[in-house]
Amino acid sequence: WDFLILFFCLPVVIFNEITKKRLLGDMSCRIVPFMEVSSLGVTTFSLCALGIDRFHAATSPQASTRPIEQCQSIIAKLAVIWVGSMTLSVPEILLWQLAQDTSPVSGGVTEFCTMKPSSNLPESIYSLVLTYQNARMWWYFGCYFCLPILFTVSCQLVTRRIRGTEKKSECRSTKHGQCESHLNCTIIALTIIYGLCTTPENVCNIVVAYMSPDMSKQTLDLLNLINQFFLFFKCSVTPVLLLCLCRPLGQAFMDCCCCCCEGCGPDTTSSEGSADSKLKTEMSSSIFFDKPRETPPPLLALGTPC
Repeated sequence: WDFLILFFCLPVVIFNEITKKRLLGDMSCRIVPFMEVSSLGVTTFSLCALGIDRFHAATSPQASTRPIEQCQSIIAKLAVIWVGSMTLSVPEILLWQLAQDTSPVSGGVTEFCTMKPSSNLPESIYSLVLTYQNARMWWYFGCYFCLPILFTVSCQLVTRRIRGTEKKSECRSTKHGQCESHLNCTIIALTIIYGLCTTPENVCNIVVAYMSPDMSKQTLDLLNLINQFFLFFKCSVTPVLLLCLCRPLGQAFMDCCCCCCEGCGPDTTSSEGSADSKLKTEMSSSIFFDKPRETPPPLLALGTPC
């Protein structure tokens, strides 16, 4: 979803700032806020899911022999996160619309997006969208800012409390304990980046809600541009941070890129190296589940029986 934000929303915003025209017209005024709010929801619920996964990994009686989570289960969780985030962002499509104004400096017509429900909506839907607009600021602050931060902090504190100081000192000497600490640091780093990038938007929303009559349109546009800049910065940093800190995911990404560059053709010289990388990836701990470390799976014989 971060890549979708960068590849679709970023060009639309840059085009609008340069030409003062909305690319794709009224559609972009509705789709861009929808995708941006959906991005916040995807990140929020993903951090909550990762916090629950780390809690289960810490409280499991036999973490080293924890069964591998099935692919269908992971896909189901991702579907719930994505569909839920997009469903909660549907009011953004009905809230925004395209407006035009004459510039006092150049005299040209400029297009901008305004937060105003269309009067052509049915009365029941119009009242719901209007209620959402009035509660939008606190909904942002509570669901997309406080929830992931408090959830991550709570899961980390409860995990450390359950493990205890003695158990933690014993686990740190083992490879499994080191990977558990590494994954916990990854989640904490993702939460810190998310909190730092969403703080300016929440502050601006609160300031605009109580001081908007005293602010000029240029100031409001500047604040909106700053909020979008931090959102694009988060979408740029999060994938890089995740690939760098999560070694199995980074290794899988590099293998996929190398496979695409080489055309996925059979290469006898690289078969042994790819088998070794697969073994290392299987023995490593993943963000979504813990794989067995005590008894790694045996390697299959490569080449002919001779």
